Amino acid sequence: MLEVRNLTKVYGALTAVDGVSFVARPGEILGYLGPNGSGKTTTVGMVTGLLKPTSGEVLFEGKDIQEDLRAYKLRLGYVPEEPALYPYLTGREYLELVARLRHISEGRLGEKIPRLLELLSLPDSFATIAAYSKGMKQKVLVAAAILHNPDVLILDEPFSGLDVESAMVLREVITDLARDGKTILFSSHLLEVVEKVCARVLILSKGRVVAEDTVERLCELQKQPKLERVFSELTAQTDPVTTANKILTVVKSGG
Repeated sequence: MLEVRNLTKVYGALTAVDGVSFVARPGEILGYLGPNGSGKTTTVGMVTGLLKPTSGEVLFEGKDIQEDLRAYKLRLGYVPEEPALYPYLTGREYLELVARLRHISEGRLGEKIPRLLELLSLPDSFATIAAYSKGMKQKVLVAAAILHNPDVLILDEPFSGLDVESAMVLREVITDLARDGKTILFSSHLLEVVEKVCARVLILSKGRVVAEDTVERLCELQKQPKLERVFSELTAQTDPVTTANKILTVVKSGG
């Protein structure tokens, strides 16, 4: 079980995350939502151990991850929002590097990587990652995150750049990993996908949790038919139809 307790991150006069608490359980996909600037990515940074909290703690299986960060990271898979890949490596070379850092044996490494490259339609060639499309780079990130069959999977906009077929495959992979008892924190702006795959949803606004429940229960409480309407209400977002009409009025005006 992954537990976040009163997590806070302060940068000078800015409180990016303010007392956030939640629990992500094994076998569950927890949706973690918030508009730009809500503190969502900062929270993900602390949950992955890349950022140290100003206060509060992240616990995995009842232990503060900061006590043995290396051991925690060995059981963690992470797809970041912004791809950070070594452009001078091929996809195979990058995955081999990750596999060795994850202590996967050479024998297993030789079996897993070619098969993953094939299934993800990634080139097993001398072409370096620098020549890859955005979608291909995203597939490499996904493969690297799940290569060692992690117990905790943190996904920050994992569908970015993927074509429809690849996105459907990834959705099935995430769902099956949850069935296998993995703990999954899923952050995305694709609310339709969140609505389909997440058991529970947590919504963040201005660094604080403003709602946490099942999608059905949140829609019922807010008297809204869809998660996107609930999200818009709870985060005080401008009504998209109204904003779109105002933009079109400006575009169509003379001058």
